[in-house]
Amino acid sequence: MKRILSLMVVIALAGLPVYAQKDENNRIENAGKVMVEILNVPDDLPQDLLDKAECVIVLPSVMKAAFIVGGSYGRGAMTCRSGPDFNGRWSAPAMMALEAGSVGFQIGGEATDFVLLVMNKRGASSILTSQVKLGGDVAAAAGPKGRDAAASTDVTMRAEILSYSRSRGLFAGISLEGSTLRPDNDGNERLYGKGTTAKDIVINSEIHAPASAKLLLSTLDKKSPKKQAR
Repeated sequence: MKRILSLMVVIALAGLPVYAQKDENNRIENAGKVMVEILNVPDDLPQDLLDKAECVIVLPSVMKAAFIVGGSYGRGAMTCRSGPDFNGRWSAPAMMALEAGSVGFQIGGEATDFVLLVMNKRGASSILTSQVKLGGDVAAAAGPKGRDAAASTDVTMRAEILSYSRSRGLFAGISLEGSTLRPDNDGNERLYGKGTTAKDIVINSEIHAPASAKLLLSTLDKKSPKKQAR
């Protein structure tokens, strides 16, 4: 009986990486769906801001309760314009985690999708290599929305990250100052292999995107194939 139980434990543990990897792929697939839906609403991401962005981070279905109790976080995917200068095609997605700034942080709605535009190389490099505090380590602001939104305001021009939320069908810019953003190192290793970092995924062209990223990357390649100078 003990041998049978031991064998069952070994089998269960052996299967954990497979199930965990499935979680990462599900997040990437959901990120692609969120991106498609947001780009199809009338007042979506301003085209000129998307064209100037170095990276896009999508965090699907972040639960309000996770932020209220603290210690939990939303997870999603980050894709950047590939290469050391962030000017190539959209890269394979790196897994990311967003954590609440404090107990009681409110985002409204039962589940909220977040989309973050990373607007310069410094912001992208910081996020890919370490945990950053939004509004502290990197300048962050609620993003303007609408195809014809004026994108040249002082706040927008200074921001390294522009953040948006969608809850109960409503899409708007939202401030995430005080929250922290970091690479999900465990998720990246499960998806791409031991020792693979978020920076490796984005900059190393030899790392190929999983099949689950097809919708996300094809959507961005079609909507914003080339970066414009800021």
